[in-house]
Parts: sequence; C-alpha cells; structure tokens
Amino acid sequence: MSPDPHLPIHGVSPERLDAFKDRESARFARARPKTRRLLDQGAQAWLGGVPMHWMRDWPSPFPLVVKRAQKARLTDADGFEIDDFCLGDTGSMFGHAPAPVARAIRRQARCGLTYMLPSKAALRAGRLLCERFGPLVWQIATTASDANRNALRVARAVTGRRKVLVFNGCYHGTLQDTMVALEGGRTVARPGLVGQVFDIAAEAVCVEFNDLGAVEAALASGEVAAVLTEPVMTNSCMVLPAPGFHRGLKSLTQRYGTLLIIDETHTQSSGLGGYTRVHGLSPDLFVVGKCVAGGVATAVWGMTEAVAEAFTAYDAARPSGHSGMGTTLSGNPLQFAALEATLAEVMTPEAYAAMEAGAGRLARGLSGVIAHHALPWHVARVGARVEFICAPGPLRNGADAAAAHAPQLEAALHLGLLNRGCLIAPFHNMMLVSPVTRQRQIDRLIAGFDEILSELTA
Repeated sequence: MSPDPHLPIHGVSPERLDAFKDRESARFARARPKTRRLLDQGAQAWLGGVPMHWMRDWPSPFPLVVKRAQKARLTDADGFEIDDFCLGDTGSMFGHAPAPVARAIRRQARCGLTYMLPSKAALRAGRLLCERFGPLVWQIATTASDANRNALRVARAVTGRRKVLVFNGCYHGTLQDTMVALEGGRTVARPGLVGQVFDIAAEAVCVEFNDLGAVEAALASGEVAAVLTEPVMTNSCMVLPAPGFHRGLKSLTQRYGTLLIIDETHTQSSGLGGYTRVHGLSPDLFVVGKCVAGGVATAVWGMTEAVAEAFTAYDAARPSGHSGMGTTLSGNPLQFAALEATLAEVMTPEAYAAMEAGAGRLARGLSGVIAHHALPWHVARVGARVEFICAPGPLRNGADAAAAHAPQLEAALHLGLLNRGCLIAPFHNMMLVSPVTRQRQIDRLIAGFDEILSELTA
C-alpha cells in the first residue's frame, strides 16, 4: 500500500513539504542561468549529462557547476559562494587544496607524474603512515574500493577461506563482494547493482551491526575469512557501536580464526589516527582512503606483521604475475607527494582539535533547533562528522538506519540549505567540519536549518 499522502513524514506535513520543495526548486533554477546554459552546451557528451552518474544524485533541479573551491567554500558558475560541509564527501575533509598539498603537487609535476617506481616521498610516507595510524605493513591503492578489494584478497589467501562477513546497510565502495543486504534473515544481493551476473550472496554473510550473537553464529561455520566493517556505520543514517561491541568483535574473530578488516575511509573524522587509534582497536588489516592525500585520489591499506608474514609465504609459492591486486597508476609519485604532505603538515593534532570544536558547535546547534521545533529527530556525531537524522535515536543497526531514512524530506532539506548557501552531502544528511571551516559558516548552517524547519513546521 502507498503511504497516506496526508500523514506526516517524520513529523512534517506532506502538503507543506511538497510546496516547500517546489518553491526551492524554482528558486534554485531561477538564480542560476549561467549554470543551466553551461550544462546545456557541454552535457551532451556525457551519459545522463554528467561525467559520473553520482553527480545526478544532488536534490537540485540540475547540478552545480563549480568554478573554484578554496578552504571550506565553493564558488559556482553563477558566482554564488557556498559554505561547503560536504567537502567532496570526505575527500577534502581537511579543506579544499590545502597549501602544503598544493605545493607538493606543483613540485612533483616538474619531476614527472607516474613511473612505476618508488620515489623518496614514498619511503618517507611509509614512516609517516606508521606514526599516524600505527605500526602496520602498508600498500597503496588509488581508491578505498581498491584497497578493500586487496585487503579481502589477502585475507582469503592467508586463511584459505572464501566468505566475508559484513553488516547490513554497510558500504565499502564498489567492492562487489560486500554488496549484500539482510532480508528476512537471509543474505541477498543488494537491489540496483548494474550488470550483476553471479550470486554475491554465495560468498558473503550479512548480519546486523551491534549483534555479536549473529556474528558468532556466522563465524562458527569456519567459512569466514574476514569481517569487513567500519567502526561506525556511516553510509546509512549513522549507527554508533554499542558499548563493548568492538571488544567482542575482536574476541570473536580471534576465537574463530577470522581476520578483522577495519575500513576507516569515513571515520578518519574521529581524530588523529582515526577511530581505530582514538579508541584503541586492533584490526588485522586496516583501510583508509579519500582525504588521506588531501584530495588526490589515494588509499592505503595496512596489515599486521603476522598477516604480512603469512601473505609473504603465500605469495612466494604462487605463480608470478596476475595477482588481481594493483593498477598501473597506483603508487604514482604524485600520490606520494600529496600523501606525505597531508600526513606531515595537514593531518595534525591542531587540525583535529579545531575540527572537533567546530563539529561540537554544529551538533549542539542542530540539536537545539530540532528541540525548538519539537521534532522526533536526533543528531549523531563522530569527531568532525555530524549528521541530523529525521527519526528518534540512537539507531542500533542497519535496519533501524533504513527505517530512519526519509528521502523526500531529506532532499527538500538539502535543497533548502543549498539555496541558503550551505552544501551538505547528497547521499545522507552528513556534514563535515574542516580545520578551515569558520565559526560563522557553522552558524549560517544552523540558522538556515532553523529557517527551513520554521517553514516546514509552522
């Protein structure tokens, strides 16, 4: 049955929501004639009119065309300056084009962009990775999707097992092994996958986050090579770990001979060294991407000495070549120049202290607005990452997160914020505070949120 069009959507009248969305869509389109003209002239060559299909996921009538990005602000083709809390959905978490990274890119550009051999910066970056994230044995990739794929291959190689355990509602990039969901207690392929021709669910087990009983039941089969998880679920409505969950998860993986892979691609927002170092977790393999090189396409993945030794022995016994890991442009010197600059000069304790303070201000402000309008919503935060969730909380697992998701309402809120000069992530209600985000930018976002909720709930 279709939902009653007169019943409130997460506390908001559908009629009022539709009217608001229509007004905001017209306002956006009316204000951006240059952007629309540029898209009309240049979009024909691209599938769907955009270079990458996710660019259609913004709630505006047509995408922004960005002219310039500096610090925590975008300027679009029509000259509007926009406070950026999306920050390339974490790729620019430390701000757009940090000065040390920009200088490193310029220096390296004069010395070559790719040559399939290590540079001095690569050797220095390895030491910095250990200082920032812990004493692991590292490899580099271009995206976190690739890094997760490689880490899972290593886990399967050294355990001799086939399956991966993931949590319902997770997202680990385009790694197809993890594109599963939990339906009626069964692991099934996620709907919407393009061109999928084999049964992903045959090689994966999906259980709910925070459910250690379900984890143990799955691991007891002896078939699971690795548990792959974010320390906090972030690619749905944000789900925080229950007290003792990570300690129990590590204990179970050790008991059943399963490797633990922690994907910190988003939770680098937690603090220096990510959630893993801040909270003293001990994964067997560790993945971090997106902002680790200041916005240059880079990811790294590390493993403990024990895993590295086991994989070295496995690797020595296999035929050479065709490992299924690595791409020609991964490990290029431009990546390492940006990675070194980010680790040494951008990803600092001082930067994280500023991010933490700003995110705390944002979370308190949004929570105050929600309370003022008496809405049954809540705010979740992991370090510099803040999210308003249009449902009561806290959420316990992926099923709760799916039920809390309100696509029509969220799209209207995102568009309303954009028209008030604030950009947040299009896929959920995620906002990041960078070290260069100003207090007045945070206050403008809170004020815009308040104005929108006043219109929607008056």
